Amino acid sequence: MSDDTDLVVEFLKGCWERRVMAATAESCTGGLIATMLTDVPGASAVIDRGFVTYSNASKVEMLGVTVETLEQFGAVSQQTALEMAAGALENSKAGIALATTGVAGPEGGTDDKPVGLVWFGIAVERRKPLAIKRVFENNGRDFIRREAARTALQYGVEALRGA
Repeated sequence: MSDDTDLVVEFLKGCWERRVMAATAESCTGGLIATMLTDVPGASAVIDRGFVTYSNASKVEMLGVTVETLEQFGAVSQQTALEMAAGALENSKAGIALATTGVAGPEGGTDDKPVGLVWFGIAVERRKPLAIKRVFENNGRDFIRREAARTALQYGVEALRGA
């Protein structure tokens, strides 16, 4: 089990209390959020599915992210995070979806999109999806991915509190 058990349990408990299933749509975290959630026994009561959409094609095919969005704004963008979260909600039985898209490094960063940049998408049924930008310190790929997964779960807990 991860070191983040309290946070994970808080998210799972929030889903249970609100009687909603959860889905993830992960790019830069590569399934880490889903792994953290399913490390907890009994998580199957509230976890519907996880989409690992690392390629642009998978974002389009599995989540309905538009080619136009990817061409105009790129995979690491507010618009893509919003469409990923909304697509995960739409293509699942979930009532909340968490999405991540970012630059985990060590290569791939630019001045506009540095290593450590992550966009989070949070979609809750009957609410407009929300996107939040964070730039994590470049302490290596593993650090960025883990911090992004933790942060997504924190945003999920906050969204459930507002449900």
